[in-house]
Amino acid sequence: MKIVVGLGNPGLEYQRTRHNVGFDCIDRLARRMCDASQTPRARFQALAVEGESGGEKVLLLKPMTYMNLSGATVTEALRFYKLDASRDLLVLVDDIALPCGSIRVRSEGSAGGHNGLADIESRLGTHRYARCRIGIDAPGRIPQKDYVLGRFRDDQQPLVDEAIGLAVEATECWVARGIAEAMNRFNRRAGDDAAARQAKAPDPRKSPAPGPDTSPRSGQNN
Repeated sequence: MKIVVGLGNPGLEYQRTRHNVGFDCIDRLARRMCDASQTPRARFQALAVEGESGGEKVLLLKPMTYMNLSGATVTEALRFYKLDASRDLLVLVDDIALPCGSIRVRSEGSAGGHNGLADIESRLGTHRYARCRIGIDAPGRIPQKDYVLGRFRDDQQPLVDEAIGLAVEATECWVARGIAEAMNRFNRRAGDDAAARQAKAPDPRKSPAPGPDTSPRSGQNN
């Protein structure tokens, strides 16, 4: 049994926000790993559904405790199944330090200022558990709380959809082949994709071609 936890906040007002990208990953994983007739049920203070990937049972969890108390779900599920966090847990989480379209898979690490990860680490008493960080871009001049609780801009959404797809593939790789293989395959791939996009970006030192101004404004929050 493996446990995959996507971090987010419950409630319609938070759906499809930047902070809920972990929930979005779980929804897509459920469509791939679970029978279509299955519906999530309340377990471990979360919405839970069991699936399978490569012959391994996988428990998919969306904590309903709000972000700051995500660790309650994680510790209850690990304790119930008598699993080892360092081997059997993967957390899917948003990251403002990564650009949209990029992911980073790690076997351990700090919370990096993320309240959900901080609560998990505090309750587990360790930072040694796998996590897949999904880039949502830096807030810029927008207050961080407003930014992460806002929805993606039109220019960000295709990149985020791409990153969610990568995170889903990385999760399946982690289940089947372990964290080292997932890091080797998907960290390089995500980095290459980000580098390719940067290479295609226009040189800011050159004058832009005539046309309507479509650049995002500071404070814009679609």
